[in-house]
Amino acid sequence: MINFTLLKKEIKSNYKILLIFIGVLTLYSSMIISMFDPKLGESLKQMAESMPGLFSAFKMSDPGSTMIEFISNYLYGFLFIVFPMIFSIILSNRLITRYIDKGSMSYILSAPNRRGKIIGTWIFTMVLMIFFLVAYVTILSVVLAQAMFKGELDVSKFLIMNVGLFGLQAFILALCFMFSCIFSDSKYALGLSAAFNVGFLLIQMLSNAGDKFEKLKYLTPLTLFDTSSIIAGDESSYICIGVLYLLALVMFIAGAVVFSKKDLSV
Repeated sequence: MINFTLLKKEIKSNYKILLIFIGVLTLYSSMIISMFDPKLGESLKQMAESMPGLFSAFKMSDPGSTMIEFISNYLYGFLFIVFPMIFSIILSNRLITRYIDKGSMSYILSAPNRRGKIIGTWIFTMVLMIFFLVAYVTILSVVLAQAMFKGELDVSKFLIMNVGLFGLQAFILALCFMFSCIFSDSKYALGLSAAFNVGFLLIQMLSNAGDKFEKLKYLTPLTLFDTSSIIAGDESSYICIGVLYLLALVMFIAGAVVFSKKDLSV
């Protein structure tokens, strides 16, 4: 169940932040997609070979020969992971722990608002906003690709890739949400959300940097979103996407259970 009054309030309070991230992703998407040119692949490859560690860390060492490979490597390897991640960290903190910090949680939970309805509304709000962000970049990328390079993008595989991206972002959002429910102090909730997610990102970058650190990929859930396997049609990539959604669901439920039993008398 959802409290629509609270839903409208939270969307009104946070839509400007969403628009900022939409603006940033629009800029990067437009720039990267407009750069696609199979003839430039060799030049980009030579540039990557001059700084192999750096390009590999950001999954940009191979520009690919097709548009979907190019977009995957230059947008989905880093930018489309990091910016929604930052948005999730900010959003989860603004929707939950800030009310405790300001001492207004008792007002939010006043009758007839039950905890289950409130936490359900917050989960719905966060998922809705991150879904909108992912859906926006998906539609934008398809439109730009079709307008600039008609017929070059494999739309069906691209859509599957974005189903995976949403699963990854749902996982990240659920992790931030769970920390916000566990800790009443925003500095702990925000700090741990940032620490875990940045840690996952750094581990993935190290695992991409060379064979020496390759096994580190098993220490980060970001590995479950493997765009190369999705493009190749590997069935294991679909299983990994399903695991991300399952983990997200588990953390959302865990956070909601903690919140429902938490002492919020402060």
